Amino acid sequence: MRTRGVLGGVVTAALVFVALAVIGHLNPVRQLGVGTDRLGPDSGEQVIDYLARAEASLRSDNTEPRWGSVSFDRELTAQQAYAVADGIRISQVLLRVPLDRVQTPILTVGVPGSERSVLNSTARAASLATESFGAGDRQAQIAAVSQQRLLDGCACVVTLVVRATPAELSELAGRADVRAVQALPPDAVSGKFAVEPLLPEHVDVVGPLPDDGPVPTR
Repeated sequence: MRTRGVLGGVVTAALVFVALAVIGHLNPVRQLGVGTDRLGPDSGEQVIDYLARAEASLRSDNTEPRWGSVSFDRELTAQQAYAVADGIRISQVLLRVPLDRVQTPILTVGVPGSERSVLNSTARAASLATESFGAGDRQAQIAAVSQQRLLDGCACVVTLVVRATPAELSELAGRADVRAVQALPPDAVSGKFAVEPLLPEHVDVVGPLPDDGPVPTR
């Protein structure tokens, strides 16, 4: 009787194991996308090293679309940036108001990719400008002039986040005003990666820009 009970327990356990295996096969655990990826240079990185790294990221036999960043060799207006992308889907517009020897923040505006949404990104960034500065007279002055220049439609776009195939990104890298295009692996998930722009002022090494200049009134 005891042997029969032991055998019954073994059979029951085996059936449970098989059932769980079947359930696992029919309902596999969803693989989460990459959550630690980053677009853009690292702080302290040599610009020449980042440019080489960005170029290497475009070489792929996989034709799946992936997220990428487009850095420009000068600040562009939203209209100019949209024209450079020319049909490539735009997901984010990163803007920074360039002031000589004055640090200003990177303002990120998410867009659905339409021309209108990209062109409106400058005005939307203006509403973020005052929220991005700390307290103090100098910070208030920087916020005021940044907001005004954004509302005036300044040439302030420094980076775009786009989604395209490796072939499309490689072609985009050769267009006028484009300094670098970097691609993430195809399993990178939107909203799960960081973006750091390569600014036109970054010539040799990526790092903080000077902040000892006078703040203009406009």
